[in-house]
Amino acid sequence: MYLPSPDRYSVMPYRRTGRSGLLLPALSLGLWHNFGGDRTPETQGAILRRAFDLGITHFDLANNYGPPPGSAEETLGRALATDFAGLRDELVISTKAGYHMWEGPYGEWGSRKYLRSSLDQSLKRLGVEYVDIFYSHRPDPDTPLEETMGALDSAVRQGKALYVGLSNYSAAQTREAAAILKDLGTPLLIHQPRYSMLDRRIEDDGLPDVLDELGVGSIAYSPLEQGILTDRYLDGIPAGSRAAGASPFLSADAVTPQLVERLRALDALAKERGQSLAQLALAWVLRGGRLTSAVVGASSVTQLENSVEAARNLDFTEDELSRIEELLRGAKAA
Repeated sequence: MYLPSPDRYSVMPYRRTGRSGLLLPALSLGLWHNFGGDRTPETQGAILRRAFDLGITHFDLANNYGPPPGSAEETLGRALATDFAGLRDELVISTKAGYHMWEGPYGEWGSRKYLRSSLDQSLKRLGVEYVDIFYSHRPDPDTPLEETMGALDSAVRQGKALYVGLSNYSAAQTREAAAILKDLGTPLLIHQPRYSMLDRRIEDDGLPDVLDELGVGSIAYSPLEQGILTDRYLDGIPAGSRAAGASPFLSADAVTPQLVERLRALDALAKERGQSLAQLALAWVLRGGRLTSAVVGASSVTQLENSVEAARNLDFTEDELSRIEELLRGAKAA
């Protein structure tokens, strides 16, 4: 029988989500890649238990996470019924809908029919009465934004979600969506954009400024850029890595000699700080406290523990930030 660590809240920093009352851990566990049917239940359970023992109270999912789609929610559902039985009120569980989930015209995007059907299916797979955060996973160019936001509002009013969020929306779309939700009486809680040292498009778009203005929280996904910002690629593309395979999320073309050179320079700076490259990358995303949290994945307990170590040193000197900025400008130019 699993007994949570009595010290689980003593190390992980928690940050307020926008102007809400909800606190999230600086690092949240994402169940995107490693919690489907292609991984062993023993490893998955060990990662979930260790995450909670380290103060990670937030588990981030979507309807299509797996593989196959839906299996990550089923994995967490089994853990909620066993290891985490009686601990639901200590957990923040989020899920999303927006990408393709089932065949036919009602199985993706942002219609009220799809979002409400998807949430009902997610609740069944998770075995819970509600999720803490329900996201629109991507904007739908063909559905009125009022309909999509109205579906999120309905989820809260029905007691199926406590809060609502957006993911992959631009700054302008976020501003418009937040205004609709405010009028409906369900404030926008959080935005989940892709953000890392190597992907700073949200800065160019002005999304962080809009979120600050609106009092909306933020949680970055892919802060390690699909593994590029780890020690795996310091000597090029290793066999068995995502870049070496047929992953749709990372191609070999992305790992250029120029990028590897800059990764090595960042790794050297990380070592000066007593961190790994991955820990440096996570700390950089969380620098200054502007973001609420960052979503990390884990294929092993050791990998998870290494990521959590980043939370021990989130401060940077001006010199460190300047050196990093110079390296990142070079990477962008390359």
